[in-house]
Amino acid sequence: MDAQGRGRAGDIDPADQWVLNPDTGEYELRLSPSAAQSPVPGRRAAAAPAAAPDREVPPQRRRRSAPEEPPPGRAGRRRPAKKKSRGKRVLLWTGGTMAFVVLAGGTAGYLYLQHLNDNIQSFPDDGASTGGFQKDKAINILLIGTDKRTGSGNEGYGDTGSAGHADTTILLHVSKDRSNATALSIPRDLIVDVPDCPTTQEDGTKKVIPGSSGVRFNTSLGQSGRTPSCTMRTVTELTGVTPDNFMVADFNAVKTLTSAVGGVEVCLAKDIDDPDSHLKLPAGKHTIEGEQALAFVRTRHSVGFGGDLSRIDIQQQFLSSLMRRLKSNDTLTSPSKMLKLAEAGTEALTVDSRLDSIGKLKDLGLELGKLNTKNLTFTTVPVIDNPAEKVKATVVLKEGPAQQVFDMMRNDVSFTEVKQKEKKEAAAVAARLKGEQSEPSEVRVRVMNGGAPAGSAQQELSYLQTDAGVTKSENAGNAPADVAKTTLEYAPDQADQARALAEILGLSGAAMKPGESVTNSQGLPTMTLTLGKDFKGAGVKLDTAAGKTPEGVDKSTADKVECAK
Repeated sequence: MDAQGRGRAGDIDPADQWVLNPDTGEYELRLSPSAAQSPVPGRRAAAAPAAAPDREVPPQRRRRSAPEEPPPGRAGRRRPAKKKSRGKRVLLWTGGTMAFVVLAGGTAGYLYLQHLNDNIQSFPDDGASTGGFQKDKAINILLIGTDKRTGSGNEGYGDTGSAGHADTTILLHVSKDRSNATALSIPRDLIVDVPDCPTTQEDGTKKVIPGSSGVRFNTSLGQSGRTPSCTMRTVTELTGVTPDNFMVADFNAVKTLTSAVGGVEVCLAKDIDDPDSHLKLPAGKHTIEGEQALAFVRTRHSVGFGGDLSRIDIQQQFLSSLMRRLKSNDTLTSPSKMLKLAEAGTEALTVDSRLDSIGKLKDLGLELGKLNTKNLTFTTVPVIDNPAEKVKATVVLKEGPAQQVFDMMRNDVSFTEVKQKEKKEAAAVAARLKGEQSEPSEVRVRVMNGGAPAGSAQQELSYLQTDAGVTKSENAGNAPADVAKTTLEYAPDQADQARALAEILGLSGAAMKPGESVTNSQGLPTMTLTLGKDFKGAGVKLDTAAGKTPEGVDKSTADKVECAK
């Protein structure tokens, strides 16, 4: 019997009431009348009336293994036990500074819907969303972790009067076919324009909160009474992606949810003693929960460069580890843990009004549960230090790479797909360099200037003829258009010549473009070398790199363990 009085009649733990249904071969939660009306430990006090003290409690039924023989009269109807179904129904996600996890609780606990529905709090989306996720379309969920210090035990973290800003924000994009996903972290100190925000006040009245230009992203929530719908509008303004739904979690979510799964394993590459976040851990692997887990996701001065971007890295490591914990058999096969997750998750969750029931969360969870976590990529909006500041405190978009990332999300292209494509392309271009090579004297090539400094084609031609022995070469003048990278185009039957010239010039397989040959001044088929803006001078090795994902974009997948540095 514990402090909650679980041994008393009428306070039967629901985790002890999972029984096997011989018709389906699955375990089901069957609450006795008194247990169904009794509050679960940690539930809001007014959730249900107390049981009468003289009420007789039916015998307690506990989860048991499948019987060796089917019950009499049911042998012809019983189905084989399903080993995968419950695991597939459990949502295997983490996010925001915990908002992914609450979905796991929502899906796992739908067998006692009304109880969990009573736990959920919601805000209006005020028309800022698409109207809610749809099963036949890509899904975009905005996950917000706030710095609100409400709740027991959170007074010692400073800024006790915080209205709850957008302290940790992730835009989760799940592909239409559910094969991959991207979790894009948005730095809280990113300078953005916050648009005008129509909001619904607590008394039901409507109000438009004026927007602000050139302010920190985290002020899109809490500042001037802004609600999560204002953050949603800001994300749409920034990325061009309109979220379907939002979820918000505060400090207590980190503590209660990590404790519900029995702790999360993290890794540190060095000792950390951070008085600001209250994290004190030696280097190595640790299993953390509760206050220690909150300290871990809040630390920043002791990792990386000591700023918010370094804290994002450590949070992404933590969330990946938490997801793996949720996915483990130790969690999925424990009714007690799953019910604790459901209870803690829905208590910690604030959602938009289009996602305000356990049934809707269940539907979303089933969609997200189709994803293999190996294909979930964590990344961060590409940024640079704000050039307008002498003391660097904020960041601005790194325009080119950032717009590429936003385009990928708008066009439903995930980083895992890009990564797989890059591997295939790398293998293909590497193959272009393998095989026999012609003698330099047998190589026929014409040289064109496609963006290199004036005179580069003639200088390169002189090098080829005089120093490299490529005597069958000629200057073909300027290319029809400038190009960024130097390329060599050749016909299939000239591959041996192309490989020889690539070795001479230091061309990579990516610079070799199988195509068609042209006719040189002697009427013979010849290759075309176009010098691009990357040309470094006659005889200087080019070493052109293969195509990659946007420059400045760091990424990691949820199935890998990375130690915080």
